[in-house]
Amino acid sequence: MALLERLKRDTATTKPQPPAPGANADAPAPVEESRDLAPRLQQLKFHVHNELFELLDLAKLSTVSEERARQDVALATRRILDEEKALLTLEDREQLVKEIQNEVFGLGPLEPLLQDPHVADILVNGPDHVYVERFGKLSKSPARFKDNTHLMRIIERIVSAVGRRVDESTPMVDARLADGSRVNAIIPPLALDGPSLSIRRFGTDPLTADKLVASGALTPEIVTLLDGIVKARLNVLISGGTGAGKTTLLNVVSSFIPKNERIITIEDSAELQLKQEHVVRLETRPANIEGTGRIAQRDLVINCLRMRPDRIVVGEVRGPEALDMLQAMNTGHDGSLTTIHANTPRDALTRIETMVAMSGVEIPTRAVRNQIASAIHVVVQLVRLSDGRRCLSSLQEITGMEGEVVTMQEIFTLEKHGVDADGNVIADLRATGIRPKFSEKLRVAGIDLASDLFDRTV
Repeated sequence: MALLERLKRDTATTKPQPPAPGANADAPAPVEESRDLAPRLQQLKFHVHNELFELLDLAKLSTVSEERARQDVALATRRILDEEKALLTLEDREQLVKEIQNEVFGLGPLEPLLQDPHVADILVNGPDHVYVERFGKLSKSPARFKDNTHLMRIIERIVSAVGRRVDESTPMVDARLADGSRVNAIIPPLALDGPSLSIRRFGTDPLTADKLVASGALTPEIVTLLDGIVKARLNVLISGGTGAGKTTLLNVVSSFIPKNERIITIEDSAELQLKQEHVVRLETRPANIEGTGRIAQRDLVINCLRMRPDRIVVGEVRGPEALDMLQAMNTGHDGSLTTIHANTPRDALTRIETMVAMSGVEIPTRAVRNQIASAIHVVVQLVRLSDGRRCLSSLQEITGMEGEVVTMQEIFTLEKHGVDADGNVIADLRATGIRPKFSEKLRVAGIDLASDLFDRTV
């Protein structure tokens, strides 16, 4: 007899236990029973989870639809709870069923957080300390893991899904979830207090230029300019600190690329969400258990030049691939986009210079700066304000070289005016009044900008 029918029959024939003489069936549980309920539910959940492995053939669940499999697991869980005579409220019982489903089909305690559209970051510092970021603010979550073993099981489930591994020989790993969310895990012996997991989420409804304007991160004038910059095939470097929104803006800016162009993306862990049809996505590969087979970003940048790209999009430049990226930008692969970790546009150029030195190729400093000045046209700086908002803080044009220095001029800037009573930063994005030199390139490309676009009074 099929499992589902058998469980339905067994559940239907199970008679509820009558209340004890003189007891009120609707009375709440005694204080002793309700005290410290969460640990008791955790213990019960793992007991039921282990019982499921004996009652269900979980391997066969993969042969049916997920909805049918979830029904089977829910029915089996309710049967086990009936046999255990667990004293639970209806709310706790259904919550336990849902958590068991999450353990079998999802990421356990993290599933409710992943389903919350307002959660931007999930930070797990061991089994008992889970923090989330909502609207730019960190707070502690009630989510808990049973122990380090439970947390490790969830981490292994995440990394194995993308063909990676984490163990004592490889205690650090970058991975991603099915929705593109970025994952980093680090385990003992490097993490002294137990496994640590960080998840940078990307919304199921990706942010668009209009949404960034509505939130104050950009202005309509800046969106118009960025659209023209991309269509005129200028090379753009997006700079910012951790969590400043670099990948989000890269997704938005890349949406301006014409749909008839061939785009090749290069990332450590694939997270870009390009909407064009002609996109080739490349991802690095870590070394195998023998320590061989590693494919770095530099290898992918070199290889993509042989793939006839119209646009090269590097998720983040962070090492010696900076040299190959600059050379690609200077040898006909214009219109490239990339991001970099830096606090200011000037720092971003200094970091690229340092990364070129990491390539092991002896190049004079002036030659490197000349390469930077001729390869990169625009630097977009992002910042995360003290109230948690992310916005553009500066848009600068690289104008060339003066002696040994790469020269830049600021086109748009963020002017801060203070903080209001609620702790929100009062600021606005304004043009500096300088018309960029690249505006002539935009005009030649058939892109006409409004005459007052760079007017400071607008």
